[in-house]
Amino acid sequence: MQADTPLTQDSPVVEARGLTFSYGALQVLNGLSLSVRDGEIFGLLGANGSGKTTLMRLMVGLLRVDGGTLTVHGESLSPRQSARVGYMPQLSALYVDFFARMYGMSDRRSRGQSVKEAIDLVDLTPRSSDTILNLSGGMRQRVSLAIALVHRPALLLLDEPTVGLDPDVRAAFWERFKRMAQSGTTIVVSSHTMDDAAHCDRLAFLRDGVVIALDTPAALREATGRPDASLEDAFIHFLSRTAD
Repeated sequence: MQADTPLTQDSPVVEARGLTFSYGALQVLNGLSLSVRDGEIFGLLGANGSGKTTLMRLMVGLLRVDGGTLTVHGESLSPRQSARVGYMPQLSALYVDFFARMYGMSDRRSRGQSVKEAIDLVDLTPRSSDTILNLSGGMRQRVSLAIALVHRPALLLLDEPTVGLDPDVRAAFWERFKRMAQSGTTIVVSSHTMDDAAHCDRLAFLRDGVVIALDTPAALREATGRPDASLEDAFIHFLSRTAD
């Protein structure tokens, strides 16, 4: 369960080795290493400022690494690679068709079909002609998810996807994520809530830009030595082990 122990796997979808990144004098990632397997739901769990969002922005190519290596599908990130990645950021995005064009979907007919399918998938067909300003916060989250899905990516990055959602909508989101993973989509989701973390196949606990533990939710709970331990207990357990 060491954070920087390489995983024995032939071709991970995402592989980070010794990643460093800083915003000016602020060091955000401090030698972070992890691998994401094909078709799994992989969770990044940590407090605000632990490096979750920065790591996702590096994965999608919005930022460039300062040091270390980061590969997606075995290659350094390039425009061709980024076209295979869907990204749902924390802030709601706008206009599914616009983003379909941004993803390079130039054929109007096929783009229109993909837009329709993405809107159907997030149950917004009855509101498809509404402007974004007329949608609730939860519906805007659905629009952001539709944007991330419109080009049918092989890798889907979800940054705090369930924040502000009602419990029934949150449950519906997770049902969709699990069906997508079962169909072969690899999903990386960041969160600071244990409710989201429990849905993941494997979890990486982050603190100060490094992975302090990585395993299945069950194994992380078992590592505390308490049979009744929760994921929150496990997170606190590993935080205490890395405390100065």
